[in-house]
Amino acid sequence: MKKNIIRQLIVLPLLAAVMAMLYACGAASSRVPPAPAPFTATYVLRQGASATIGAAAVQHNAGVAAAAPVVRLERVNDSRCRADAVCVWAGYISFSFALLQQDGTASNFVLSDNMPNGTPSISRDGLTFTLAGFEPQQVPAKNEAAPDYQVSLKVSNINPP
Repeated sequence: MKKNIIRQLIVLPLLAAVMAMLYACGAASSRVPPAPAPFTATYVLRQGASATIGAAAVQHNAGVAAAAPVVRLERVNDSRCRADAVCVWAGYISFSFALLQQDGTASNFVLSDNMPNGTPSISRDGLTFTLAGFEPQQVPAKNEAAPDYQVSLKVSNINPP
């Protein structure tokens, strides 16, 4: 009987200490993985073209990088008043993009530096997309076809202040 009491006084606290250590080891390994390294790149896209955002892949458990998202320039909307035309408003130019994830999900966004209620920068899925410019800048002539625009898009995983 005394042996059982002594065993319980020694074994139970020892067992509790081992369990606490195992719990602490498990909690330490389930911490949030480190944030990916700062990343900024500029992509030049034409309407319908895509770019893989390779270095911006988000890190998951055990430091394994997720598949990189793809950004696509869906459409250019140029409603600016054509050269040599008479217009009641100046119009604007905007760019519609799609952000495609490897799991099949997509999010759409529009960037413009002069569209009413528009924005030249937006954040999606941990990335910041900023309109860095477009070519050609000049407005096409009245009867001229729309040019093949080249849009520069700055992508960063650093959120602006």
